Amino acid sequence: MTLHFHSSNPQDAVETAFFRIQQTSMADVPILNPALSVEAIDFQRWQGHWLGMVVTPWCMSLLLIPGSTDNWVSAGQNKRRFVKFPAGDFAFLGGNETELGEYQSCSLFSPMNKFSTQLEATMTARASMLGLLTPAPEPEPKAKLAEVAEKPTLSRRGFLAFRKP
Repeated sequence: MTLHFHSSNPQDAVETAFFRIQQTSMADVPILNPALSVEAIDFQRWQGHWLGMVVTPWCMSLLLIPGSTDNWVSAGQNKRRFVKFPAGDFAFLGGNETELGEYQSCSLFSPMNKFSTQLEATMTARASMLGLLTPAPEPEPKAKLAEVAEKPTLSRRGFLAFRKP
């Protein structure tokens, strides 16, 4: 696998690679959604590397692309590795494309037949990125749950009959 570190935003390279894939290996595949096109969305630095979404007529995936030699963990072609995000751990597969070199992808939707417009797919991708980077809510402490469970409940009749002394 070719390791290429991207010092600047790789969005254009992502679109070029996935457009080429659409024109070659995905050409005439029946699962393609004709309402959609290839679009790289919201690529940003994340732990020294590039994280973003790619929408295509056949899938929507998170992509992790090396931005430096620091902390890059190679997965290997079609090998899975788990990456920890604020929202939890996600499985990524290693890939390699001429325009990108080594990268890792996590498929969120495939096929894309549930999307009727490019805007709908793009907005879903953006919401997914926000969700990925937002920590999961903390569960209620067991002590607080037990306290709530121990409180007596008041029936409607009891409420209506309740009077202060």
